[in-house]
This record gives sequence, structure tokens and C-alpha cells, in this order.
Amino acid sequence: MGVPPLPFALGPVKSPKQARPGAGDRVDDGNGRTRFGWRGGISFGGVVSFIFADLIILPILDIYRKYYGWKVMGYILVTFYVTMAAAGYVVELLFGALGIIPTNRQVVAISEGVQWNYTSVLNILFLLLAAILVVRFLHTGGLPMLRMMNTPAHDMSQHDM
Repeated sequence: MGVPPLPFALGPVKSPKQARPGAGDRVDDGNGRTRFGWRGGISFGGVVSFIFADLIILPILDIYRKYYGWKVMGYILVTFYVTMAAAGYVVELLFGALGIIPTNRQVVAISEGVQWNYTSVLNILFLLLAAILVVRFLHTGGLPMLRMMNTPAHDMSQHDM
């Protein structure tokens, strides 16, 4: 059972709930859990759009606005947004046209509980290392250094410029 190309392509424009057939429905997975939303996970085009969406970062856009002005910041925002949306649609429609989207999406993500293994030991070791580095940072004047970094250069009387 395929998805008609035109309604699928226009679905996200109308409403996010109409993006895929069955989206927004309650689905009982047979194990006593009820899932909402996508049947079988996010689409390939959604993954590509999500990756491109990571390029639209508000603090970075604010920096572009300060250095280059509103026009350049707006151009970058619109360019990144259009790229994100277009790439998602292109990948989804291309994968659908080539028939390489898997039909069986019944994947169990978590099949085991918490267990002790080498990653658990590494997590504990690096947590201890991080604690040691934080203590060293605090004992060697790290906080005054951070406060000094926020002070404008003309207010620093102890340093000659």
C-alpha cells in the first residue's frame, strides 16, 4: 500500500498531523504501551530536515544580526530554512519513488534493561575524571578568571594594555 505522492507532499503544508497517513493516531503496540504520532518512527526526509534544522541556532543568528545586520541574518535564516524543508521533501519523495523505504517498521529500540558492562565502567571513570577537573578548576582560580573575562578591557586596572 503506497502513499499518494501529491497528498503526501502537501500534507505537512496543511497540518503537521497530516504529514503521514496515520500520524496523530493512538497506536497500541501489543505490549501494553500506547504510542502517539508516527506509526513506525520518523521518516527519512524528517531525519534530513532535523539535521539541517540544527543549523538554525538563535544565538548564532543574533551574532550574524549584530555583525552583518538584519538583511544578512534574514537571508541566512531563510536560506537555511528553505534548505531544511526542501532537503526533507527531496529525500522523502526520492526514497519513496525508488521504493527503498522499509515497510516493516516494527523495531524494538530498547530490548534489555540496565546492565553492567564496559560502558558502565567507562562512564563512572570519566565522571570521576570530570569531578577531579572541576575541583582543580575551582582550586586554581578558575572562577575569578571567568569573572575577569566578562570585564571590559578598560575596566581592568591590573593589566596594562
